[in-house]
Amino acid sequence: MFKIYQYPPLLAGKLIKRYKRFLADIRLASGEIITAHCPNTGPMTGVCVPGNLVQVSQSSDRKRKLPYTWEMIEVKDTQPTWVGVNTGLPNRVVKLALEQQLFPELAGKYDYIRTEVKYGLDGQSRVDFLLTGDDSQSPIYLEVKSVTLAQGKIALFPDTVTTRGQKHLRELMALIPKARPVMLYFINRGDCLAFAPGDRCDPVYGELFREAVAAGVEVLPYRFEITPQGIYYLGKAEFLMKQPVIRK
Repeated sequence: MFKIYQYPPLLAGKLIKRYKRFLADIRLASGEIITAHCPNTGPMTGVCVPGNLVQVSQSSDRKRKLPYTWEMIEVKDTQPTWVGVNTGLPNRVVKLALEQQLFPELAGKYDYIRTEVKYGLDGQSRVDFLLTGDDSQSPIYLEVKSVTLAQGKIALFPDTVTTRGQKHLRELMALIPKARPVMLYFINRGDCLAFAPGDRCDPVYGELFREAVAAGVEVLPYRFEITPQGIYYLGKAEFLMKQPVIRK
């Protein structure tokens, strides 16, 4: 387990409610009720549970409308687990890992890291990372997705219909064979050992996902443990091609 990111000092509290996608009312341990910015615009299925413990950061920037940012929430599945809420963090953490050549499947395959590079079928999309080396190495187009939904010990993406995610899969497939397209799934919780596409939340994404894998898009699901002290890299998760059917 390798600590890759250090949180600033955090404040503990409990979630009262989330609303208007970007807002969350939280009761701090001191008893004060605050409104924090919620950086996750998705439904946060299975994660957004009122009454659960949360951690928030506080900014000193007076220009911000809301000084607090909701960073994580504790879920209680098989065991209490912190789940990352701040979807702005995975790309920052992945960049730190890339700078340290931390991912074995990518290490030594690039010398330069560029972010938010235009690409795609219409030329208007931006890939999260473009990794390049000398002329003998294929450029690596790396897209990052934050994963918070879980079914037992299996992390699932997406947790809702995502036309944007579907578009990214199509655009990565279009890069073959001139480049090495990679989907990196950032498993934003430490209790999952495997990863699968969330077919039941978005069947179209699931089919596109398997089409992309068959075409040569590489899938790298990496595990991270989220704690109030920091984020720890745990290595690669087992990769499943389909969401398992749970028989009751």
